[in-house]
Amino acid sequence: MSNSIKVTKEESLEYHINGKIGIEVTKPCVTARDLSMAYTPGVAYPCRDISADPELAYKYTNKGNLVAVITDSTAVLGLGDIGAVAGKPVMEGKSVLFKAFANVDAFDIELDEKDPEKIIEICRAMAPTFGGINLEDIKAPKCFEIEEKLQELVDIPVMHDDQHGTAMITTAAIINALELSGKDVESMKIVVSGAGAAGIACAKMYRLLGIKNIVMLDSRGIIHSGRDDLNKYKQQFAIDTNDRTLDDAMKGADMFLGLSAPGIVSKEMVAAMNPDPIIFALSNPIPEVLPELVKEVRDDVMMGTGRSDYPNQVNNVLGFPFIFRGALDVRATKVTEGMKMAAARALAELAKKDVPNYVKDAYGGEDLTFGHEYIIPKPFDRRVLPEVSTAVAKAAIEDGVARVSDSFNIDAYRSKLEAQIALENR
Repeated sequence: MSNSIKVTKEESLEYHINGKIGIEVTKPCVTARDLSMAYTPGVAYPCRDISADPELAYKYTNKGNLVAVITDSTAVLGLGDIGAVAGKPVMEGKSVLFKAFANVDAFDIELDEKDPEKIIEICRAMAPTFGGINLEDIKAPKCFEIEEKLQELVDIPVMHDDQHGTAMITTAAIINALELSGKDVESMKIVVSGAGAAGIACAKMYRLLGIKNIVMLDSRGIIHSGRDDLNKYKQQFAIDTNDRTLDDAMKGADMFLGLSAPGIVSKEMVAAMNPDPIIFALSNPIPEVLPELVKEVRDDVMMGTGRSDYPNQVNNVLGFPFIFRGALDVRATKVTEGMKMAAARALAELAKKDVPNYVKDAYGGEDLTFGHEYIIPKPFDRRVLPEVSTAVAKAAIEDGVARVSDSFNIDAYRSKLEAQIALENR
């Protein structure tokens, strides 16, 4: 276990002074001729060409490398509904991660609007500016409606990362845990504590993986068919059972996914799980159960948290920058289930490869070898870029949502991304 990173309020506020992102000019603008090229009269030529063929916006503007990070700030980092402008530091941070990890330009947009239909219309109207839309920190269940309806209205990929990021990364972990434990995917029992955006998205992706036995809980207990207080998203996971509590659900479980509240899982619950269980306790900063407590009762657990000071950190930065990188580079019109699953499988495969020394050094010289304490890659493993983005681009082409020509060379694309990280590693 690496040392916890301590950040004081004073240090954080100093870091955020004047914001964390800016605009970079990529073409010269130092002479009168440059000015004529950048603006009038020269700019009229690409404008006319794009008017005749809108696809040329990908050639003559930054549309193909620009993502909108959009929020209404109703579910910010566990802080809840804190007001539109108060969510701006988080959205700026998301933009930083897009650029730092996948060289994707991103611009944050905080909407002073909470009506789902109005948010959809606002996003639809601004969509021509961007190559993709990353929805962020919008509370459930309206986040589902916004993502679904908006994607129907625009021809660029829309993804609510709070839903799908955790789903992709924990799915990668399940794939590797199945290999290590020899468990059968169809007979697995998974307990999901938390029926918000991430919990429901995770459960949906687990079903695509072939998992049938999913027990989901919200603040009122197990989501069962006898309840009359379920929205349509929770109803998809209502089961026929006499069990009602988390304690009931954990008996004979193969996996626990926590997206709920700190300290709700007891040692007795952990002991009641099947052999070689998987526990992802993702409540932050205090997980549903601490790894130290788990180790007091058994030593066969594959465990992860949302924290960097424990093994198997589930960090969404392993997903969204690289999903959008691949989607943008093939001019995808949407993010499909196939693209998300391709990302998960690519992450799972990467965890089995030898880890470069620069990654080990970033984590205090840890011995990062595929096994119970290393089933998902580390966020600072630069190989995630070529592995995940290439897998996503390939899946987009196969799923028929890519607008690139038939001559797009996926192997050359991978080589280009590998060359990029080779330069960074020098």
